[in-house]
Amino acid sequence: MRGIKPLLEQVDVTLNPGDKIGLIGANGAGKSSLFAMMRGELHPDQGEIDFPAKWRVAYVAQETPPLDRAALDYAIDGDVTLRKLEAELARLESEPESSENGIAIGEIYSALADADAYTVQSRGEQLLLGLGFSIDQMQQPVASFSGGWRMRLNLAQALMCPSDLLLLDEPTNHLDLDAIIWLEDWLKRYAGTLLIISHDRDFLDEVVNVVVHIDERKLKRYSGNYSSFERQRAAQMILAAGALEKQQRKRAHLESFVNRFKAQASKARQAQSRMKALAKMEELAPLRAAAEFSFEFREPLSAPNPLLVMEDVDAGYKIEDEKTGEITHKTIVNNIKFSLQIGQRIGLLGVNGAGKSTLIKTIAGELSPLTGDATMGKGLNIGYFAQHQVEMLRHDESPLWHLAKIAPTVREQELRNFLGGFNFPGTMVTSSIAPFSGGEKARLALALIVWQRPNLLLLDEPTNHLDLETREALTEALAQFEGTLVVVSHDRHLLRATTDQFIIVADGKLQPFDGDLDDYKDWLLQTKMGKGTDVLPAAGKANKTDFPVASPVAPPPAAAPAVNTKEQKRKEAEDRQRLATLRKPLEQKIKRLDDQIAKRSAQKADVDAALGESSIYDAANKAKLKQLLADQSFFTKDLGQLEAEWLELQEQLEALA
Repeated sequence: MRGIKPLLEQVDVTLNPGDKIGLIGANGAGKSSLFAMMRGELHPDQGEIDFPAKWRVAYVAQETPPLDRAALDYAIDGDVTLRKLEAELARLESEPESSENGIAIGEIYSALADADAYTVQSRGEQLLLGLGFSIDQMQQPVASFSGGWRMRLNLAQALMCPSDLLLLDEPTNHLDLDAIIWLEDWLKRYAGTLLIISHDRDFLDEVVNVVVHIDERKLKRYSGNYSSFERQRAAQMILAAGALEKQQRKRAHLESFVNRFKAQASKARQAQSRMKALAKMEELAPLRAAAEFSFEFREPLSAPNPLLVMEDVDAGYKIEDEKTGEITHKTIVNNIKFSLQIGQRIGLLGVNGAGKSTLIKTIAGELSPLTGDATMGKGLNIGYFAQHQVEMLRHDESPLWHLAKIAPTVREQELRNFLGGFNFPGTMVTSSIAPFSGGEKARLALALIVWQRPNLLLLDEPTNHLDLETREALTEALAQFEGTLVVVSHDRHLLRATTDQFIIVADGKLQPFDGDLDDYKDWLLQTKMGKGTDVLPAAGKANKTDFPVASPVAPPPAAAPAVNTKEQKRKEAEDRQRLATLRKPLEQKIKRLDDQIAKRSAQKADVDAALGESSIYDAANKAKLKQLLADQSFFTKDLGQLEAEWLELQEQLEALA
């Protein structure tokens, strides 16, 4: 219990050694409190949490002191036993030599060997490289790093600690996609028991084999990953709805009998019997689904085409010397040749610090190009969500104040109605946002962008702080957004659902990426694990730094001047090349969808055939029937979405032809 609010009541769940468990539930359900109990920082008011006393527990510290200690040494400090052995060895070696002293030193060396002390430097370096640190950064003091990078160091400490139980609370929040993919691979090979809180469904699907769901102050264990949990829960809700309906019919029948015959002496005993049955009947509550939150982007304002063009742009920062006032340029991404067309949906890939945010800020006009020209189309209306958008809100003001500030002439009731659609009801809409959760503040920042009806959305890590439900709502809204989209996100589910082409920012350059996120993951694991080439899987000669993002073929002018045959052929060849460049990603996506539809259709056919067997409805097959019904529902829904996407892509392809 926290304060007067009980978080968990009469819960009982058993987890097995070696399980990799995802702990999920709505914000405020008690996930972090349960972790605090596992760490011994909170104690249950009743009952107990029990695991072997000898188990070594590792977790990520929430605070990082501003130390002068090198980052690598700080990460290795996570192996507390090793550090104690090193300290004891230093003490013994500083004392006068003796036979007892020599024996003790020998024992320490033996213990250090058992603790892999002689590989600890390389293990620490591999951890930090995987989490995005360069070799040079490893020697920099902890105090020199920003908050997000310090959290990475704390994560490295937890991973360095030899443990039987590893507790990770939102470990992906401060990581980019590259580091998340590396962490997934590391956790798959972790030999202990893992308990993890995360709102990243792809990450959970890759790592966990058990899901524990906190709902209605209860814990329920599900076997399988997050997608499996969703299917099982959907099946439970179908069965619960059926059981509730059956009970309601029975209750209505009993009540009808009692009401008709309780006054008749001949039926009094039977009426009394049915009244007792009614009293004893346990009230079945419907299995409550979390209240679904959804929103949609308003229809964009008409947009220019192209929306913007960058020619020979260097993007970065101007740094002024405090003493001399001299301004120097720090270039992050150089020689950018880039045009953005109506309807493009681009995902930016690249490690932290490569320049994704710098590029988005330059497109948004937050940063001026250091060199070159960036031309914005007339009528361009940008909706920009920065990584630190939440911190830019006025925390002493209300949601209504924030919206009224950008819409001063709109009636208050209209603003209230709009904010209500973003789950800011009643007094919440006029309350200071200071006590709001990070997710609620992020939801407000999104609402302010939606109100402005942008025709170009620039989103830099929009899912930070968002729970699974709000992430899903954002993903659906972006998938239906009719404008142009450029997004940086470590949420692969969102990227898959909302983008159709990728660009990598690496080594100070923009490069096209001719592949999907699975291709990117394969390439990344090969390069980060030292297993393969660093060549990007891009489309042959198109893989060069200076490239215009493919643009639609412009219609010819009304009165085109005569051109010679050679020039005409050259232009026609260029047009064909542009058209082929536009068609290729569509054709690739259609091919992938064909494969997915064929696979889903086969799976659904198998389930339909199984449900056609009369024996499946026997009482002994109740559990199997339940699973088949859930699978049928899932496959039907997924097929519908895949086919709708296929049709839309076919229409786009035909429009190009």
